[in-house]
Order: sequence, then structure tokens, then C-alpha cells
Amino acid sequence: MSDPIKHECGISLIRLLQPLEYYKEKYGTAFYGVNKMYLMMEKQHNRGQDGAGFASIKLNMSPGERYISRIRSAQSQPIQDIFSQINDRINRTIAEHPQYWDDVAYQKKHIPYIGELLLGHVRYGTFGKNSIENVHPFLRQNNWMHRNLIVAGNFNMTNVDELFSNLVDLGQHPKEMADTITVMEKIGHFLDDAVAKLYKEIKKEGYSKREASPHIAERLSISKILRKSSKNWDGGYTMGGMLGHGDAFMLRDPSGIRPCYYYKDDEVVVVASERPAIQTVFNVTYEEIKELDPGHAVIIKKNGDFSIEQIQQPKERKACSFERIYFSRGSDKEIYEERKQLGKLVFPEILKAIDGDLMNTVFSYIPNTAETSFLGMIKEAQNYLNNKKEEQILSLGAAMSKAELHKILDVRPRIEKVAIKDAKLRTFITQDSSRDDLVTHVYDISYGSAGPEDNLVIIDDSIVRGTTLRKSILRMLDRLGPKKIVVVSSAPQIRYPDCYGIDMAKLEDFVAFRAAIKLLHENSMGHKIEEVYQKCRCQQQSEDSEVINHVKELYAPFSPEQLSDKIAELLSPEDINAEVQIIYQTVENLHQACPKNLGDWYFTGDYPTAGGNRVVNRAFINFYEGKNQRAY
Repeated sequence: MSDPIKHECGISLIRLLQPLEYYKEKYGTAFYGVNKMYLMMEKQHNRGQDGAGFASIKLNMSPGERYISRIRSAQSQPIQDIFSQINDRINRTIAEHPQYWDDVAYQKKHIPYIGELLLGHVRYGTFGKNSIENVHPFLRQNNWMHRNLIVAGNFNMTNVDELFSNLVDLGQHPKEMADTITVMEKIGHFLDDAVAKLYKEIKKEGYSKREASPHIAERLSISKILRKSSKNWDGGYTMGGMLGHGDAFMLRDPSGIRPCYYYKDDEVVVVASERPAIQTVFNVTYEEIKELDPGHAVIIKKNGDFSIEQIQQPKERKACSFERIYFSRGSDKEIYEERKQLGKLVFPEILKAIDGDLMNTVFSYIPNTAETSFLGMIKEAQNYLNNKKEEQILSLGAAMSKAELHKILDVRPRIEKVAIKDAKLRTFITQDSSRDDLVTHVYDISYGSAGPEDNLVIIDDSIVRGTTLRKSILRMLDRLGPKKIVVVSSAPQIRYPDCYGIDMAKLEDFVAFRAAIKLLHENSMGHKIEEVYQKCRCQQQSEDSEVINHVKELYAPFSPEQLSDKIAELLSPEDINAEVQIIYQTVENLHQACPKNLGDWYFTGDYPTAGGNRVVNRAFINFYEGKNQRAY
């Protein structure tokens, strides 16, 4: 219902632990890894649709033989584009040499993309940069096999300026001040350093330059490289990488902000952003898939040795709750139950809003992603009615007639499919005056599903900006003629920007922030805006650890209910007939529903890293100074 929020990325790493001939014999194809990677990327398609990339490494290739392949796409359907190109290349090679259809050794040597180590990535371009140069994986090339580095991640760093300066201090000349470049070059620097030191050690042992290569691969400490590289990273990240000779890793941030899951058996190691993707693609149970602990890394050596190692000291776990509410696939066992709980826990507030009148209330949801929380809401409504029915039946006792009994039992929540999205409709006109009218027709409504005596309750995952709600949804729902429209958000009020990978960067975009500013002016507290601005400016030169989130002061004078009422006022079109009320989930209920994912900085302003407070203050400075730009 609210405007779509873009997530940063989804990532998948696959390491085949058996020779390719094994998969040919057991599964009928040496392209087993490529096929699985296609499925892994498609099953995480929800996490990114602006671009996709795939890279693979062949183990134990001879000098002069290609061992790294990479393909990326920023087309409208990037995953399909990538794998159609891969498939065309495979088919073309086999068609030219049909005698090698069953020759796995030939295929590995002559067909790119086939290999034992694979890295896939899907992304949303949160910085508006969707060209092919911004699509992961990134490749840092070197003529030394060990120094080739391929990196892809689901991440955002808050301290890019500091990381950039660190690289300059090391003598490097980065081509761009972007977190992807700085992170890759930081890892690359310590990789180069480690390889150079090992080379000197091995030469002293009497090995020739050529003989040193396999010993470097064997002794190279990925954990040591990652510890040095990530020492000053401030942000949320799940970072995956492959080295040219065949080592691989996946690293999670110390607060566990970004998600990471893994599975291992005798055939494969797979790591991904989402558990159900692994569960479905590899047909394994929920219990067999493990969550990677914060601050730890999955490390797979070239010889197949697998380990989980602590890279940075874990901090208080602040796994992103928005993953559970909005981004992650709802087919995950835990997420499915959590979303139902979110619907259940907000029901008491709904009951107040409709004065307990369930007989004259219609329940529905927009968009389809809100269906699970809707189910939880309806189940709680049924529980409430069952208790009422029990009271009525017990009070009437034996004197109750059969007709009276059926009248009581027939009462149930009224559920309707109020709105249906017209997937074919595109708002192709960009002029605001024309576009707004087209937006109102993106949804069709089910006429007759509600009437003038009815309350209409609509639940959504979240209400962030509220633009679509004001310009389209509320007007559309008002055509049904209800006396009251209650819009319910299964998430709390989003008050602060995210700086760890979700596209929520500007304070003025949030309707909760606009409501707070409006309330301050209406209550003769507009001076607080200037005071907060000056406090934020004063802290711009402070160390991150000393910075305080001063934007909290703008919300402090008002209760969540006051803000919700003002939001309803701001989002209600002037010509709407129905009364509009907006209900948000409480932070306390969110934590009750999602007890393992307590990251709530976009709701509370309590950032898990020091850089978060600097970002929110900078975002407010940008707002105050009228700068339409990101704070990180």
C-alpha cells in the first residue's frame, strides 16, 4: 500500500565438494552448480531486480587456461538475461563439438561458467546507479592466481570517507569513493600483503617461484586477511568473496544486521541471504540450515576444508527487523509465524478504532505481501468472537433455542478482497498532473464489498512515505462508501533513515517525520527545529563514538498516537468522505513478534553502530538546509 522500499542485495555462494564428474554421474549433468545457482538467485529475486551477476572459478587449471568467468546484467530481467547467455554459450560449444557431450574434462576446460566455486548476486540500486559498472560481483584482477579477488555483498558502510582515506594512507589511488570499491580494495591490500609475505617465507625454505604457488594457497589465512580488512568497517554487511586459486568466504557484520545462512553436506557448501532459498533449492530441512553468527565468517579452503571462524568481536545482536516484516521471503518457517504474530498483536488497537463493532467491519489487505499479517489479524478476530460467543451461550443456557444458537455461531469476521492490483497498468506519463490521475487506477476495487454502515480495515506491511496511500489507495477505498477507513501498519512508525542497506535515506521522505515537524509548529515548538539543527552541526567534527542522535528530540514531545493522528490528517485527501484513522504497530509488540531480530533503529533511532548517529544527524542537516541528497 505504501510506496515500495528497495532492499540492497541478495547473495549466494556455492562450493561443490566433489569433482564435476561426480555430479555428472549422480545428477546427469556437470552443470549441476550452474543450475543450482540459477535457482538460488531466482529464489532471492525478491531482494533485488535492478541487476544481477554471476562468477565462477575452476579449480586446478593449467597456466594459460581460463579459470575465472564473470557475467553481469542490468537488463529489465537480469537473472534471465545472465543465464540465457550462459545457456547459449554452453549449447553453442556442445553443438560445435557434440562428441564431447559426455566429456566433463573437455567441458571444464573449454566452457566458461562451469566450475566448482560459484558466486551469485542480485541487487537494488539504492544510489540510483544501475549501470553495469555498479553490478556485483566485482573483480580485482592480477596475474598471480592468489591475488585475483571476486567480491559481492549485501551491505552498506556508513564511514566510506574514513575507509577511502585509509586506502590513500596505504599508498593506493582508489578510482571512486564508494563502499564497494573501498571494501574490495581493503581486502585486496591485505591479500596482496599476505601473499607477498608467504612468498618470501616459502622462498627461504628452498622452493622455486613456480613451486611456491601451491604452498601459498595452502598456507594463506583468510581469517587473518578478513580481520585486518574489516577492522574499521562501520555498517551492516554480509560479504562474500572468492580468490583465484579457489579459497572462498562469507563474512557477517558484528551486530548481525544483514542476514546470512549456510548448509553443508558431503557434496556442497551453500551460503545465502535467505534460508528458504537453500531449503527449497537443495531440498533440505529447516533444522539442517544454520544461521551464521554475527562477526563470524564461513571459510572454505581450496582443498574443501570448511570452518566457521570469528573475525570481529560480536556486539549486541541487532539483526534487522525489517527483513522479517517486509523483505525476506514469507515462506521461511519463522518469518511466516512472526508475520502472523504482527497481525495478531495489533488487533486490540483495531478493536478500539471500530468501537468493537465487528458486525459492521470489513477486513482486507493491500498489497499481497501483507497477506500473512492479515491472517494473524483475522485469527485473533476469530478468537475474540469465539470468546464472545461462549459468553452468550453460557448466559442463555438451556433456554436458548436452536435458531438463537445458530445466530450466535454464524457471526464471524467479514473478509473481502477489496482491492486487486492491475499488473498490466503502467504509469508511463511522468508529468505529475497527469501521473497522479493514472496512479489512482493502479488498483481495481471490488464494488459492493463494503457499504455506508461499514468500517473498512486494511492492513499493510508498513507505511513509510504514504504517497501512494494519499494519491491512490484512500481515494479508491472511499469509492466503496464506508463510514470509516482504518489503515493498519504491521510495522511501527518509521522515523529515522536506514544506513545499512535499505533505501530509506532522507528524513523528509518519512510521513512520521513530516507529522512531527507539523506538530512542533502547531504547538509553538518550532524553535526546537533550529535547536536540533545547531546540535547536529556541532557534532559533525566529533568522533563517531561521541555523536548523539539529536533527531530523537523532535519526536519526544508527542505520543505515538498523536503522531498517528497527524499522519492520518496529512495523508487524507481533502475530498475524501470517510473518516480515516491510521494505526501503527508498537515497538514492544514488534520485539515480541520478532524476538531474534531486535534491530529497530528506523523506529527508535537506536543505531547499532557508531556511524548511524552521525548519519541521522547529517540527514537532518540536509533537510534543514534544503539539500536533496543522501546522508551517507
